[in-house]
Formats: sequence, structure tokens, C-alpha cells
Amino acid sequence: MNRELCLRLLSNIMSWDEEIATEEFKWLSFMASYKYDGYRDYHAGARFIESLATWLQQFSPEDRANAYNFIKHNLIYFSPAEIYRLVEKFFPEFVQKDIISSVAKANGTPSHKIWSSSKNIKDYQIECRKTLFMGLSDGARIDTLRRMNAGTISNEQVVIATQINDEKWTSLLEDLREDLANHFGLESSEEKFSRVYLIDDFTASGTSILPDIDVVKRLKGKLFKFLNSINSEECVFAKNFEIYVHHYIATEHAKNNIDASYSKAKDQLLEISGTDDIRFTYGLVLPEEISIKSGSDHPFSTLCEKYYDEAIEGDGKHGGQSGTTCKRFGYGQCGLPVVIEHNTPNNSLPLLWAETESQSGHSMRPLFRRRERHSDMSSNDTTNINKA
Repeated sequence: MNRELCLRLLSNIMSWDEEIATEEFKWLSFMASYKYDGYRDYHAGARFIESLATWLQQFSPEDRANAYNFIKHNLIYFSPAEIYRLVEKFFPEFVQKDIISSVAKANGTPSHKIWSSSKNIKDYQIECRKTLFMGLSDGARIDTLRRMNAGTISNEQVVIATQINDEKWTSLLEDLREDLANHFGLESSEEKFSRVYLIDDFTASGTSILPDIDVVKRLKGKLFKFLNSINSEECVFAKNFEIYVHHYIATEHAKNNIDASYSKAKDQLLEISGTDDIRFTYGLVLPEEISIKSGSDHPFSTLCEKYYDEAIEGDGKHGGQSGTTCKRFGYGQCGLPVVIEHNTPNNSLPLLWAETESQSGHSMRPLFRRRERHSDMSSNDTTNINKA
């Protein structure tokens, strides 16, 4: 659709006079070009402004101002450049500091003196090579992490997924021992990885990495699956190796949930892995104040209650591990106004991402259509939810 025509349509939808329309067009045009048009599920001719016009029409005229103001003042959109910065700071602000601390402790040297002797530098380089990086999803940007740290991280210590076969584990260990022998003169066949970083882009509830065992009644989640996968014929990790679970972005709610879930499951995880040195780190933590939930005095909370279609709950199999199948305020009732450039989290408010063709309730229209990874949905009442 012609951009100017679409802006005029928006003006009619919102009942703006000429002065207001002029000001809003400036903001819309700038934000569309600067951020929102880059959303990966948009197509030519139907990007942010066009999608906004369609999205606003699902609301009654008296509710459109609150819907528009929510997008203008509350939406948190992470662009590719912003995600890139979070990936960029991961190694120097987390990995390097962890390795320096480990070497300093082992050598009885203050951390600020690590670079003052050739032995400390060599030990740092060895420990850096004995570090493995693994992606928990495609959001980990493992390829980007490797490229921006070329010369520091080798291809042989980066793995795009945690579920790999025994042959791959063996190959990783052989490459490690070969590099340690060639570059540092360490010929021991006993050399293994000292630490591993399990990386993902975003956690809003914490249940994907480690759900509450009191709710799901057994160990589940990505961390549990990883620990099971390392029980190959020969474990590639040294005794008491370190596990770091790093998310580029997390909510304060998820951080607290993960801490609580880990406290409950720690002994069982120790039995599986042989190490109790599991740490959780975050590049950016979003405060609780950003959430819009049931009972909130925010005007958009009322719209979330009013314009909802239960069809997005499906059979509730996936949503159940959060403790509730209701998704009126997103998975786990997180109520997030968050959109990430490659997809919209299901923890975000469904009015942002859900699309349904309801026979009995409200037919929801997405502003940032979500690419659904879970097969919970009711196929009779939803459209394009599983669009690839």
C-alpha cells in the first residue's frame, strides 16, 4: 500500500485533526524506518504502518487511542543493532572476567595482575580454549558471537545446539587436545573442557530453561536436556567443570523464577552432571514495572481482557508448565510489551502477536505476527499462527 495513503487511512481510523496527524506522521515515519519495518515477518507493502492500520481496526473507535498510545509509549522493541550490542558485550563482560577470575584464583594472583606475566597470559589462553560455547536456540546468535571474536574463539569450541551425538562430542574433545598440544605443549590425553556457556536470547518466565519441579513434577527444560546429553561414553568436561547459562535479555520475573527453580532442583542436577557449579547470567534484565497484567490500572490491560480469543490457548499442553493455560496476558501471564526483531515472544501480550478467526469470540489481529514454535494451537480457530 502507498505509504501516504496508509497514513491518511490511519488519520481516519484515529479521527485525528490535521495538526495531530502531522505530528503523529513524523513519529510513525521515523520509527517505522528506524526500527519497526525491520521486523522479519513483515513483507513488502505490508510493514509497520500498514500493519498498524489493520491492527487498530479490530478495536472499537473509543478504544483506539489507548491502543495507539500503548504502542507509542510502552512498546519495547529490540532491533538487530541492539541485539548485536548484547552479543558483542557478552565475551568481554562475562566470559573474559570469568576466565580471569579462575586463573587468578588458581595462580594466587590478583585479577588486575593477570596480564603482567607470561605464565598468567598463557594460562588465560589455555582456559579460554578449554571453554565451550553452545546455543540453546537459534536466538543465541552463535555465528555472530564466533565472528566478532575471531582469533579468540575457534570454530572447534562453538556449537550451534546442545543436542549433539557422541561422535560430535568426541570430535570436540579431539580438536581441543590437538590444539592444546600444538599451541601450548600440553600433550596429556586427560585434557578436557573446563567450562561451558549455554546461550539464549531471551527468557521471560524462566520455564524454558528450568521449570519449577513442584509444578511439572519432574526435571524438565533445556538445562536438564543438556546435562543428559553429556553422558556420552567419555565426558568431554573435567571434574567440577563450570556451567554458565547466559541470556542476552531476561525479565526480573524470570531471573527470580530461575533462582527459585534451581534451588529446588540443585541436588538432582548435581547427581546428573557431577557439578554444582551452575551459574545464571544476563546481559540485560527488564524490570517488573514494564509488565501489564490483569488488574493493572493501565488502560491497555482493559483491552487485553476485552479483545481476547481463547482459541490461542489450544489444548494447554505447552502453557500448562507455567502453572496456567490462560494466555490473556501472554504465556505465564507475564504481560510483556516486548518484541524482538526476529519474533515476538509468547510471553508478550497476545494483542501484539495473536491471529485468530474465531467463530464465537473476538478475531484477533497481530501487529507483530508471531512465528509459533509450539503446536498447542487450535487449528480450527487460528490462522497463519504456524506460518514459517
